[in-house]
Amino acid sequence: MVERKRCTAVVLAAGQGRRMGGTVAKQYLEIGGHPLLYYTLRAFERSPLIDGIVLAVGDEAQIAYCKKEIVDAYDFQKVDMLITGGRERYDSVWRALCAMRERPECREGYVFIHDGARPVVTEDILRRCLDAAVRYGSGVAGMPAKDTVKLADEAGFALETPPRDRLWIIQTPQTFLFSLIYEAYRRMEETRADWEEKGFRITDDAMVAENFTGQRVKLVEGSYENIKVTTPEDMILVRTFLDL
Repeated sequence: MVERKRCTAVVLAAGQGRRMGGTVAKQYLEIGGHPLLYYTLRAFERSPLIDGIVLAVGDEAQIAYCKKEIVDAYDFQKVDMLITGGRERYDSVWRALCAMRERPECREGYVFIHDGARPVVTEDILRRCLDAAVRYGSGVAGMPAKDTVKLADEAGFALETPPRDRLWIIQTPQTFLFSLIYEAYRRMEETRADWEEKGFRITDDAMVAENFTGQRVKLVEGSYENIKVTTPEDMILVRTFLDL
């Protein structure tokens, strides 16, 4: 019998959520009587696929708050690492991967990298991502674009219209064989000065894998309900999707 490799979820909750307005970071906004982050962690806590959770938050004060008010209050047994994130999303991911690398069982397994403000992730999405990661080394959730997308120039004029049937809106989780994504991030860090000087912007983990290892990333079906809360209007949608 082949031993199942450990699956770890990295939940990113270090963002400030400036587009939401207000003074409370979006992942801590209350919805249905619980902070938004609760629903995200609950999805991974309940999943039989997930063995452990690394939660990356903003600073030491948030670590203490999350430990007391979320992890302990809701008895999230799988949250076995709480770390401080970095200035950018990719900094938080790198710190989480470095923390995981200290544990041999994590180094041999798979990692689900997920936005803390994306609470409607389902077990079916997690399963599809893992199945792809086992087969291809990666499984990135997304959905085909519903709308026509235009590429614009700096003055706001349309340059071209990519074929819609080839366009995907990328989501999380983004799931990888740990050794693959760790090596991609290691190379990213090693060449940081160069790509920062060139103005190269990294917006997701798939970009890191593609650009720093040449690895092709497998896209899998997410859900149109698997939205990331970014604006106040998104809270209304999430309340509906969570049936609150």
